[in-house]
Amino acid sequence: MFAEIKGLNEECGVFAIWGHKDAASLTYYGLHSLQHRGQEGAGIVVTDGEELKVHKGLGLVNDVFKPEDFANLTGKAAIGHVRYATAGGGGFANVQPLLFRSQRGSLAIAHNGNLVNANSMKHQLESQGSIFQSTSDTEVLAHLIKRSGYSTLEEQLYSSLAMLKGAYAFAVMNENQLFIALDPNGLRPLSIGRLGDAYVVSSETCAFDLIGATFEREVEPGELITIDDNGLRSQRFTGKAPRAICSMEYIYFARPDSNIDEFNVHTSRKNLGKQLAMEAPVEADVVTGVPDSSISAAIGYAEQAGIPYELGMIKNRYVGRTFIQPSQELREQGVKMKLSAVRKVVEGKRVVMIDDSIVRGTTSRRIVNMLREAGAKEVHVRISSPPIKNPCFYGIDTSTTGELIAANHSIEEMCEMMGADSLAFLSVDGLTKGIGRSADEPNCGQCLACFTGNYPTEIYPDTLHPYAKV
Repeated sequence: MFAEIKGLNEECGVFAIWGHKDAASLTYYGLHSLQHRGQEGAGIVVTDGEELKVHKGLGLVNDVFKPEDFANLTGKAAIGHVRYATAGGGGFANVQPLLFRSQRGSLAIAHNGNLVNANSMKHQLESQGSIFQSTSDTEVLAHLIKRSGYSTLEEQLYSSLAMLKGAYAFAVMNENQLFIALDPNGLRPLSIGRLGDAYVVSSETCAFDLIGATFEREVEPGELITIDDNGLRSQRFTGKAPRAICSMEYIYFARPDSNIDEFNVHTSRKNLGKQLAMEAPVEADVVTGVPDSSISAAIGYAEQAGIPYELGMIKNRYVGRTFIQPSQELREQGVKMKLSAVRKVVEGKRVVMIDDSIVRGTTSRRIVNMLREAGAKEVHVRISSPPIKNPCFYGIDTSTTGELIAANHSIEEMCEMMGADSLAFLSVDGLTKGIGRSADEPNCGQCLACFTGNYPTEIYPDTLHPYAKV
């Protein structure tokens, strides 16, 4: 479903390219492919080998960039970013890439993820004289770099990254080098591609397809990559740690045409639906999915269950944010602006409604009600992920258990609150099996913290940012 009505948002997407005369334009198209990862702001920084130039702003990629903006964005390399504000707060100051200028040269940083020790690092740095210009945890890396004492940016990054805890996929660029780094657990996706002689880096492989680049490999957890006119060099800045890629990338965040850790997202979601049908069958006449992220799982459920899949709900793709503040009554009906039930499909039918996850439960209740108003005889809700019972500290805006319906209510209570005839979730084992993971890997190579409460990193007492929702 969409972030606006679901209440589950990922922080951002990163794109970078080195060695192409149209670096800024290609980055613009790359950001278009990653727009689903953040809609609050977008930015691009380019280098021509002598100077870093930036253009960024609030809004969608199309809103931020106009054709005339690219006249100044000339250069052979660029990094770009799309942002959704979570713990770090919103506003222009937090729109990335962040650009820092000094007498020794300039530095630009784009970041996907969330640092769980950001607050403690900020307190330490401020006590040493640092002044922060934004509320983003990304800025911590810039201050660590400048205080590292090493002479080259590569050495500065190597020492600074080892001090960070949490989820991070970084693209860092100065006038003549591009650096790529992924956290030791590989919590966020990050891949490398080639476009002729140019190197391309993206949070998702779907961006490679758009610009005609070929996939080379994924960035390894704990890997620091240096890219310049001499090519690509790799080193590890930390020891080996168990892979723990965010499960929600497969369930909800990533585009279906992206591949993550060699697994295609659409295929994984379809398999999740099949697993769900085996674990939670129900007698019904039709299966439908909540657009768009649940469609693949709904197709899989229908195939496994032998029940016809139908387009029972339609997504209105032309609804933006409204300037009218609705009354509570209108707000309850607000989901209809973005979703519509197809009456002829669901009327008089026993409907299986597939959704990818339930966060707060309000949207699910509204969708169930919408299907009933369209004449559905029964509505059976099936969720292609386990119940989300624990907050995420790695870049998703579920920062407290109080806002998670599954943390405070039983499945029976949630079913009654939604007005559904039945409700069932996929098991944790079904999740890892559906994605295609081996049971031999620790946690099957996934971060399952929001389902199990087992976090792959230490969680600091001050992890919750002062701007986090409570």
